[in-house]
Amino acid sequence: MAQTTSRLRVTELDFNNIKTNLKSYLSSQEEFKDYNFEGSAMNTLLDVLSYNTHYNAIYANMVANEMFLDSAVKRDSVISLAKHLGYRPRSSTAATARINVTINSPTGNPSSLTMTKGTVFRSRVNDTNYQFVTTSDVTIIPTEGVYTFTNIDVKEGTLLTLQYTKNSADPAQRFLLNDRNIDVSTLKVKVQESVADLTTTTYVEADDFLEVKSDSEVFFLDAVENGFYELSFGDDILGKALSDGNIIIIEYIVCNEEDANGANAFTLQSSVGGSTNATITTVINSENGAPRETIESIKFNAPKSYSAQKRAVTAEDYKVILPKLYNNVDAMQVWGGEDNDPPIYGKVFLSIKPKTGRTLTTSTKDAIKNTVLSGKTMVSITPEIIDPVYINIIPTITAYWNPNITTSSMTDISSAIRDAVTTFNSTELKDFDSVFRYSKFVSIVDQADKGIISNISTIRCERNFDAILNQESKYTINFYNPIFTQGKGSPSNLSSTGFNIAGRTQTLYLDDDGDGNIRSYYLEEGSSTKVYVNNTQGAIDYGTGKLIIDQLNITGTVLDNNSVEVFVTLNSNDIVSVRNVLLTINTEDITVNTIVDKIATGESSAGVDYQTTSSSELSRTGGTGVAGAASSIQVQSSGGSSGSSGSGSGSGY
Repeated sequence: MAQTTSRLRVTELDFNNIKTNLKSYLSSQEEFKDYNFEGSAMNTLLDVLSYNTHYNAIYANMVANEMFLDSAVKRDSVISLAKHLGYRPRSSTAATARINVTINSPTGNPSSLTMTKGTVFRSRVNDTNYQFVTTSDVTIIPTEGVYTFTNIDVKEGTLLTLQYTKNSADPAQRFLLNDRNIDVSTLKVKVQESVADLTTTTYVEADDFLEVKSDSEVFFLDAVENGFYELSFGDDILGKALSDGNIIIIEYIVCNEEDANGANAFTLQSSVGGSTNATITTVINSENGAPRETIESIKFNAPKSYSAQKRAVTAEDYKVILPKLYNNVDAMQVWGGEDNDPPIYGKVFLSIKPKTGRTLTTSTKDAIKNTVLSGKTMVSITPEIIDPVYINIIPTITAYWNPNITTSSMTDISSAIRDAVTTFNSTELKDFDSVFRYSKFVSIVDQADKGIISNISTIRCERNFDAILNQESKYTINFYNPIFTQGKGSPSNLSSTGFNIAGRTQTLYLDDDGDGNIRSYYLEEGSSTKVYVNNTQGAIDYGTGKLIIDQLNITGTVLDNNSVEVFVTLNSNDIVSVRNVLLTINTEDITVNTIVDKIATGESSAGVDYQTTSSSELSRTGGTGVAGAASSIQVQSSGGSSGSSGSGSGSGY
């Protein structure tokens, strides 16, 4: 009788290891003890067996992973698992604009005029035409013969209508919305009794199951496979059931998500009152268009949504509920009034960074507070939405590179560094509570191209304030990080863009004296000599980073947007954000200097090849750069060492 072995190795997943195990197992049998597997047809059979085993192992591993939310990779799996937690992923969102429309010469000069649902307008964004539609009928009465529709909201996309007929004889019948870019906020559902009976009933989405009764005319909406949504109806226990022959009429908008954001000029494409001649003014440019929720966002939000249970009590609850109900949230910070500076009890503060633009409009803030969060906050707590505070980080990068180890040119090196910094900004600084890590920053610059040997980077920070023109005003700016100073009499750290004040013709600027005083000055005509107007124009707290600029009657600014930019060098190159502060690096503010490292190339160190790719500071100031900005001078000596000189005082704008 042949001897067999009971030692079976079943832990291998690699193809070659599986095959080796099979050969070892067969070699342990008496019949195949001295068998040459490699030189026989048996080798092909072992390949087939190993392939089949490997295939099944991979399949089993993938199936196991897709059963858990944390490890699932496929979108359909993530959506299905989130459904068990009562979470429905956010759909695409149509860009929305608000316009005023005056219809010129409507037919017959009627006593009233109706703009019907689905009236089409067009606008152009980035050389692409987009269609906008109204979502409801609006009727007006003319005022002194003028037919003006005011504050009409139009949504980008195509208004579609879909119909199903209930048929209980078909057990597989489903009410699918077969469009991936549907905006579910525009979904409207009506049920018509039958083909013969045209009576219709409007059904609403079930939001709170505790309030749904057996006769409630509600529908349920779920995200399903292939990126689609599916409608379902009650069973006469939880919601009213449909009857055979009922016709379900479904209406919704399919949109182009964020592509249509920013539309600001509209033309009427449909007829209103028999006329297509209309005068249109834009009240609010199109905004809030957004893509459907990503897989990563679903996996992050679904468990937290389950724990929040649709109520906003803690800060984490707001962070989960608001992005689910309002799609245009790129990042959000929430803190209680007791943590505010100064404390304001009875309030919760929300700061929202939108996906489009830097701040929310007043109307959007009001809609969030009065509609989106209505009924979800505690009675004694009032939500307050405040704008994010942006601290702009301005890097000056000097990169040493070796042309012998890369095919890149100086221009390529500069572009690669800019791309690396842009990526760093979008990945490392995109959220509140982020930290600008200087060591990580210089590391990504070094890795931007294999030809880069090293880099020396200096950092300035900028904030701005909006000038209140022709009015004595006090301005407070906070960098929330200690500001560098060497003490009284040291070179000025603070600098600013120019502004004009009442009673003076010169353009003024701001600097500091190193001892906590902010000064205002102008430049002597034809030179860079500073003439100080006020040596105590304000105060700067170097320890906290707060600046207070005393009363100024500003009549105009150098910048077109009536703002004044203020620049400082902080005490540390690691910069932190608190509460509603966001750190950001604007591409146009990056200065890149490239220097051939002649030590690395083996050439003489008598000179360097130097190229500067400047930031927009030069163009917007018309001068030599940021006033008072820290300068960096790199010199390669005959000994081959490189060095840098620190902060210096530059001239004003």
